[in-house]
Amino acid sequence: VQLQASGGGLVQVGGSLRLSCAASGRTSSSFAMAWFRQAPGKEREFVAALSWRGGSTYYANSVKGRFIISRDNAKNTVYLQMNSPKPEDTALYYCALRITGWATDEASRYGYWGQGTQVTVSS
Repeated sequence: VQLQASGGGLVQVGGSLRLSCAASGRTSSSFAMAWFRQAPGKEREFVAALSWRGGSTYYANSVKGRFIISRDNAKNTVYLQMNSPKPEDTALYYCALRITGWATDEASRYGYWGQGTQVTVSS
C-alpha cells in the first residue's frame, strides 16, 4: 500500500485548505484512514480518522467543528477540509492507513504512512 498526500501550503487565519491522500495497492473492505500532524519540537498528534466501512469519523477536540474528514470511494482518497485554521494548526500533516479495523487515534494501529505535507497558517 502506498499513500500520496498533497494539498498543503500557506493559508491565512480564517481561510480554508483541503488536504488529499490517495491510497494505492491492496486494501481490505474494512480499513481506516487518518490524519496526524507534527509541529516543530512537538510530538505527533492525532487529527482525524475515518472508517471506510460505514464512514464513521473521529476528531481530536482541538479541530472538532473546524476540520472535516471525508472520502471518495472510487478514488480511495481521503480528504481533510481545514476551515478556520489557526496558527497552532501549523504542522507537517501525515496521512495513515490501517489495513483492517476501525478508525482510532492510536498511531501505532496504522501500518502505512504517507509523506508529510506542510501546512502553515499565518495570522
